[in-house]
Amino acid sequence: MEELDGEPTVTLIPGVNSQKKQMCFDWGPGEMLVCETSFNKKEKSEMVPGCPYIHIIRKDIDVYCKILRKLFNESHGIFVGLQRIEEEFTGKSRKAQLVRVSKNYRSVIRACMEEMHQLAIAAKDPASGGQFSSQISILSAMELIWNLCEILFIEVAPAGPLLLHLLDWVRLHVCEVDSLSADVLGSENPSKHQDFWKLVTILVLQGRLDEARQMLSKEADASPTSAGMCRVLGDLMRTMPVLSPGNTQTLTELELKWQHWHEECERHLQDGTFASSPHLESLCKIMLGDEAALLEQKELLSNWYHFLVTRLLYSCPTVKPMDLHCYAQSSLDLFLGGESSAEPLDNILLAAFEFDIHQVIKECSIALSNWWFVAHLTDLLDHCKLLQSHNLYFGSNMREFLLLEYASGLFAHHSLWQLGVDYFDHCPELGRVSLELHIERIPLSTEQKALKVLRVCEQRQMTEQVRSICKILAMKAVRNNRLGSALSWSIRAKDAAFATLVSDRFLRDYCERGCFSDLDLIDNLGPAMMLSDRLTFLGKYREFHRLYGEKRFVDAASLLLSLMTSQIAPRSFWMTLLTDALPLLEQKQVIFSAEQTYELMRCLEDLISERPAHGEPDAQQLQDDDIETTKVEMLRIGLARNLARSIIKEGSLDGS
Repeated sequence: MEELDGEPTVTLIPGVNSQKKQMCFDWGPGEMLVCETSFNKKEKSEMVPGCPYIHIIRKDIDVYCKILRKLFNESHGIFVGLQRIEEEFTGKSRKAQLVRVSKNYRSVIRACMEEMHQLAIAAKDPASGGQFSSQISILSAMELIWNLCEILFIEVAPAGPLLLHLLDWVRLHVCEVDSLSADVLGSENPSKHQDFWKLVTILVLQGRLDEARQMLSKEADASPTSAGMCRVLGDLMRTMPVLSPGNTQTLTELELKWQHWHEECERHLQDGTFASSPHLESLCKIMLGDEAALLEQKELLSNWYHFLVTRLLYSCPTVKPMDLHCYAQSSLDLFLGGESSAEPLDNILLAAFEFDIHQVIKECSIALSNWWFVAHLTDLLDHCKLLQSHNLYFGSNMREFLLLEYASGLFAHHSLWQLGVDYFDHCPELGRVSLELHIERIPLSTEQKALKVLRVCEQRQMTEQVRSICKILAMKAVRNNRLGSALSWSIRAKDAAFATLVSDRFLRDYCERGCFSDLDLIDNLGPAMMLSDRLTFLGKYREFHRLYGEKRFVDAASLLLSLMTSQIAPRSFWMTLLTDALPLLEQKQVIFSAEQTYELMRCLEDLISERPAHGEPDAQQLQDDDIETTKVEMLRIGLARNLARSIIKEGSLDGS
């Protein structure tokens, strides 16, 4: 039966009191807004001043941490590279590549820890220093868990090498011994240093027996009375059987040698060889795996998993992976001794030792402050073919669900969203839909950012999103009176209605100023001109001006007349076109033929007959009417003259 999750913990928002004020909230893609309403709970009809604050509750606040941003950026490259391993490697080479990827992830975590550590040291404000230290603890726990998962699930170390890996794991995460060693060895007389025996004990607890022997030799040189005992214990350390990576001996041979060595240690202890030296006797008991002696060093072991590895080293060095969970649980119980309860980290490590991958991921999802860890670890384990059978009941597998959650958090950030795109790309079931939903919510604060978003959409043939973005940018450009940019975006969006609107603005602007802005754009419309009739007219009208400027009057006149007779030109613009025809009518040579002149006359009369009747005119209206009347009279005179000239010219040509 599926395990049910408990109720989520209640998060209290500082400054918000729902008992006194009615609260309202609104969800965003990566955050929630909470504010007080303006209604009094008791007297709903009365409006009272509310709290002036809006509380923003972010789901993934870690994306705003500058140091963690480095973690997100660096791991993104590793993630993308991992997706390409799928078909390139098989067998041992594939396993080696997966281990290498895992180590790369861990190196990025450690690099962030180092940077955090430097900032914590340099922090002048105690509060910020505390925040850095807290983040270091979280990163350290993440690296500890990842390293253990790498040993158990990715490298899949067998009995023998398994313990060597676990020893390296403990040594890597219990680092204070190095500074202690430097302190002791840097003194004038190391064997008389107050922490000498503490250092030797820690070295033995970590299985660093060669270093422990060197320390004992210093004690032997300084104290002749204990020289013999130090030599005997040193020999026991030297002869302890260990399965080294390049060793060809079998596990059976190792167990036999180790059993013989263990009996020799026990004989020396029973014979009282070290009876006169409590320190040496304690070290011998530790090497025998005596649980009571190990628990006496609880302070030096510092945690139960260090106790576990030391206990295995000296009592069961050939432990099999399947037996780890028994030793882990008993070590935890012995180490805590009922004095305290297990922490979330303890439960995660226990689940790993039990080879319960899904429980590890679940516990990490609850305990850690962001989705980075579980998303990348799950993806790696999925590539190791360890999660193939685990599908979730809402349509996706665990890997994809966690990657989607992580990518959603990245999209809440103003620049990290670009990383989130690749994570969505590698979610085959729901990635495309999620990307479409999230990319529509990106605030297009600058044109440069908009172009980045647009490029992402175009690369993935997201047609609707491309159109939506282009329309938004076109609207912004219109509001800022950047007509060229607005027209460019509307063409890119293939939005005929908006292209018509912008074209009208261009024409209105031309009427007011007497010239076009953004000539380069209009001159190079090309096939885009056909998007709407108004845009076609704008392009052709600009072409008329170009022909006129080049003194190709006949072509210009023909184009001008075709714009009116083909109904492409808006009626409101006919007077402007007829006014543009006046200079052509007054040319020395006849430009318009008699037939063309008749067409212009008809257009003028049609335009005059459609004028609406005005009521009581004001001064401005009277002035506009006077101007319009003058234009009409000038056009009639010009057309009549041109008609006469064209008839004479055409008659003389016919007569000849």
